[in-house]
Amino acid sequence: RLELAIQGAGGWSPVDTDHYQWLQVDLGTRKQVTSIATQGRYSSSDWTMQYRLLYSDTGRNWRPYLQDGNIWAFSGNSNSESVVRHDLQHAVITRYVRIIPLEWSKEGRIGLRVEVYGCSYWADVINFEGQGVISYRFKMKKMKILKDVISLKFKTTASNGVLLHGEGQQGDYISLELKRSKLLLMINLGSNQYGSILGHTSVTSGSLLDDDHWHSVIIERYRRNVNFTLDRHTQHFRTNGEFDHLDLDYEISFGGMPVSAKPSSGGRENFVGCMEGITYNGDNITNLVKRKKIDTSSFRNLTFSCSETHSFPVFFNATSFLRLPGLQDSDTLSVSLSFRTWNPSGLLFYTALADGVVEVGLTEGKVTVYINVAQKKNTRIDISSGSGLNDGQWHNVYLHALENYAMLTIDGDEASTVRTVIPIQIRTGGQYYFGGYFLRTNTPPAQRSFQGCMQLIHVDDQLADLVAVEQGNMGTFENVSLDMCAIIDRCVPNHCEHGGRCTQTWDSFRCSCNGTGYTGATCHTSVYEQSCEEYKHLGKTSGTYWIDPDGSGPVGPFKVNCNMTGKSTVPPKPTKQKIHLTIMASDDCVPSEQANLPCFLSLANERHYYWGGSGPGIQKCACGIERNCTDPKYYCNCDADQTREDAGLLVYKDHLPVSQVVVGDTNRAGSEAKLTVGPLRCQGDGNYWNAASFNTPASYLHFPTFQGETSADISFYFKTSSSYGVFLENLGNADFIRLELKAATVVSFSFDVGNGLVELSVRSSTPLNDDQWHRVVAERNVKEAVLQLDGQFKEVRPAPPQGHTRLELYSQLYVGASGGQRGFLGCIRALKMNGVTLDLEERAKVTPGVKPGCSGHCTSYGQHCRNGGQCMEKYNGYSCDCTLTAYDGPFCTEDVGGYFESGTLVRYDFLPEGGLPAIRDVKSLSPLLPTEGNLTQEELVFSFSTSNTPSILVYISSRTQDYLAVVLRHNGTLQIRYSLGGLREPFTIDLDQRNMANGQPHHINISRQERNIRLQLDHYPPVSYTLPAGSDTKFNLVKTIFLGKVFETGQIDPVLIEKYNTPGFVGCLSRVQFNNIAPLKAALRSGIVAPVTTQGILVESNCGASPLTISPMAAANDPWHLDSAGAVFPFNEERVSRDGVDRNAAIIGGIIAVVIFTILCTLVFLIRHMFRHKGSYHTNEAKGAESADCADAAIIVNDPAFTETIDESKKEWFI
Repeated sequence: RLELAIQGAGGWSPVDTDHYQWLQVDLGTRKQVTSIATQGRYSSSDWTMQYRLLYSDTGRNWRPYLQDGNIWAFSGNSNSESVVRHDLQHAVITRYVRIIPLEWSKEGRIGLRVEVYGCSYWADVINFEGQGVISYRFKMKKMKILKDVISLKFKTTASNGVLLHGEGQQGDYISLELKRSKLLLMINLGSNQYGSILGHTSVTSGSLLDDDHWHSVIIERYRRNVNFTLDRHTQHFRTNGEFDHLDLDYEISFGGMPVSAKPSSGGRENFVGCMEGITYNGDNITNLVKRKKIDTSSFRNLTFSCSETHSFPVFFNATSFLRLPGLQDSDTLSVSLSFRTWNPSGLLFYTALADGVVEVGLTEGKVTVYINVAQKKNTRIDISSGSGLNDGQWHNVYLHALENYAMLTIDGDEASTVRTVIPIQIRTGGQYYFGGYFLRTNTPPAQRSFQGCMQLIHVDDQLADLVAVEQGNMGTFENVSLDMCAIIDRCVPNHCEHGGRCTQTWDSFRCSCNGTGYTGATCHTSVYEQSCEEYKHLGKTSGTYWIDPDGSGPVGPFKVNCNMTGKSTVPPKPTKQKIHLTIMASDDCVPSEQANLPCFLSLANERHYYWGGSGPGIQKCACGIERNCTDPKYYCNCDADQTREDAGLLVYKDHLPVSQVVVGDTNRAGSEAKLTVGPLRCQGDGNYWNAASFNTPASYLHFPTFQGETSADISFYFKTSSSYGVFLENLGNADFIRLELKAATVVSFSFDVGNGLVELSVRSSTPLNDDQWHRVVAERNVKEAVLQLDGQFKEVRPAPPQGHTRLELYSQLYVGASGGQRGFLGCIRALKMNGVTLDLEERAKVTPGVKPGCSGHCTSYGQHCRNGGQCMEKYNGYSCDCTLTAYDGPFCTEDVGGYFESGTLVRYDFLPEGGLPAIRDVKSLSPLLPTEGNLTQEELVFSFSTSNTPSILVYISSRTQDYLAVVLRHNGTLQIRYSLGGLREPFTIDLDQRNMANGQPHHINISRQERNIRLQLDHYPPVSYTLPAGSDTKFNLVKTIFLGKVFETGQIDPVLIEKYNTPGFVGCLSRVQFNNIAPLKAALRSGIVAPVTTQGILVESNCGASPLTISPMAAANDPWHLDSAGAVFPFNEERVSRDGVDRNAAIIGGIIAVVIFTILCTLVFLIRHMFRHKGSYHTNEAKGAESADCADAAIIVNDPAFTETIDESKKEWFI
């Protein structure tokens, strides 16, 4: 014991100092051990620096203490006097404790004084021999149970067996059983005979439960919510179906199936082993059995103690072997053993014959036998059997060989037996090596070692006495752990998230994330963005995308239709959870349309008595508010049994999505109703722009403790002009996690989970204190840690194979300065931790030194505003002002164009007769266009497509005879005509090289600087021209822009009128811009105030205005599109190719679609005509409906739970 000193030499110190020494403590009876403390040998140089802890109930079949998924090595002493105490992460119940020294004093030998701490433990134990079943009969024949609490402990060497079972005549049941050494819980709270409600739910937990050690089970159920706990690991799940009660008849049984069980439940093995502490809803079943309060007549011999098993397992690592003797010079070789392992390959045993060798191993999960005899020119015989034997289960191998005959059997299955004729004589050598062979020989085994467990080893049909081996009386071994199987299932609990598939070897596991939509070492990180807003700022165009609103959270990705210029649509397939996440992240959401009957349920099962177009608490439809219902006596059209509808938008985010519509008043004769719920439409992403500005080095925000024990991800954007600062920090007793800017080009991610400081750093090639937005992504899990900066600079650090894995934090999470660290100056936005966005703005509103939002978004994102669009700062982001451009869209990249029919023209007037602007404060007037209208430089840009000639594309007139015209001649070639005065004839530029009236889109850019003219056509190199010396350089008094046709009074070049103005341009014009004036856009956009008029028919169309001289990128090369290569996840849905357009297929498809549509319409008409009758409803009609004004009022009067509280702080919109 500690502080023990007997004649100056207190403590244990074995004679031999090696890895085979151990100290065993007998606690007398089973105790609950919670702590252990050690000390070196008194006043000596002997102490133990590191040790392992084993425990056992019987002094046999030892189990190592596990922590964080590994056999744990405790740190010991560094001198002989100090005491080192460890509180166990989880208490163990045992009678015997064994300490195995791993490292000891380099100055002396192994020395140890030890004390074990804990408390007494007592429980009733029942031994199940496979025949007896405990049937606990209820006081009532039928039990309708809303809440269950069931607990028990068991230990067994059997891999299958029923632990408990109860069922009812209506089909309800609860069953807990072992299947292949795993625990399977099955619950059914009720199904119906039509199959529309399926209540069966099954959950699997644990692994390797046939290890003859105690395992604890707790099942807690309240209604459909279940907590299933096995050995401290809890699974939370919700049963299928719609019922809450478990209906059981007569009894619930423990240890097997009851006699009253249905025949369909048969064929399942009874439990063989021990149980203790069985409780069912407060009743101590084991105690009732002991007091003979329960019938136990099915037991042959009921005992209240566990019978010992006779197996003696042997644990091998990669450097182990066990040598056993056998008969020498025998003509028969007979060996059998049981093994379990995760490795697909390994050596089971090896023996040298008098003239050859025999090797039995595991190769790719199957048992292989190699017999090599030199007596007949190196004859080699290969035999193999079995498959998938590296599944962690116990498997038996039996090899029997004699002269001219060999037989291999796996798991005693005759079907697996392989027999072969061998033309050799067997003469055994007498020595058998199990689990490893490291001697040098001329015929070495293909496998050198084995990692796993063996037991029941038979040589020459005799069970090997491994106790005698342990005592040194026979055989020998190296690095073998006797009487212990320390196999670990590294896939239970499964660290592969989001449905990732876990595979393992003896030392590690890996996750396959194929088809999950997630990536990383543990399938933690979503491969998709969290919203359409994020796709938009990656430059993506409108289309269908996968989004993952909670990132690494539990809800999987789903498809949405992203409209980058308006509200995006959520299709009806996603679950309520997915829709709810989308709503919460969006700035606003509405269903596109709602119709009929004013009562609906939200996701939280809250009832709301208003309808589309109305507001909370009003209990009226839109017509009731506007007083224009069909029947003024009612507040909804549907109440009047008229064909008019009640429709409108539901705009309150907190009440969305609509999960159920409640229809009342359904029994009125002659009444019927039709309900439609449109798709959900959402706009914006408040999380993406959620930001805070830190104005002083001491500024910080605090949040609740970050919960990321085994898996954590952090991502955010930052911008700063400082070269250092702490982004965030969370502390524990010793553990911590921190992200910081360490230098102008270095971001650091550091943490400690108990194994010492780990720090990852990434260095940028450019300074990070440039007041631009930069993105940081950090992830830490049990496999690795990752830090990534701006999507390109990355460091990955593997986790150590042994050691602590849980990050235990206790303090608040600090964003910004904390604990005396250097604070952060700048902005942080979109801070997400494990997929949850922290509301920086809301916290900043009440925190001194921190301001909500962040200015200066345009410094980072201004380049996204294209084609001359101006970046405009917003409180929570930025927008692109496209007013002075010929484009539209969020980034001024969408063409604005129109289709001109014969005679159509667009006229844009610059100056009235007086010379001043006709409309003041018109935003379209360019600073490059002075009010006097005299230009020395101008730029004209537009796109067109046509197949008709001749025509005037653009004509710009003046109050003088100056003009600029772009025309298509009869042969389809382009001509530019400049008349600026000083010349008898206009200066013309003829492009005779190609026909431009070929139906393809073409792009024209004409710019002039005094006499220098620059012309670019499509993507060809620009060409320069020079006006003659006699030409004027001013375009005087610019008056009007004409598009498509000229209709002008005054003097006009007769060539234009005679040759090109009739019948006018027929085709498409787009992107029309003269300096900073966009006349065609002004004509097509009603919201733009401009002096523009249109004659004829003008239909908006971009006309495919982009020139096709450069092929667009195929969608297959775009990783973010739904149908791109690699986007296989997650559902098997039809894909639409975006690589190009097959016009023939499109035409054929269109024809087929029209035919199908016509047929369907005909069928619908016939069906409606044949089956014109009212539908039937299942309803609970509210009492008092006769006296109530309407069905809704009846429901409200009779159900006080339906009362609605109106939040006065919420806005109401009446549409």
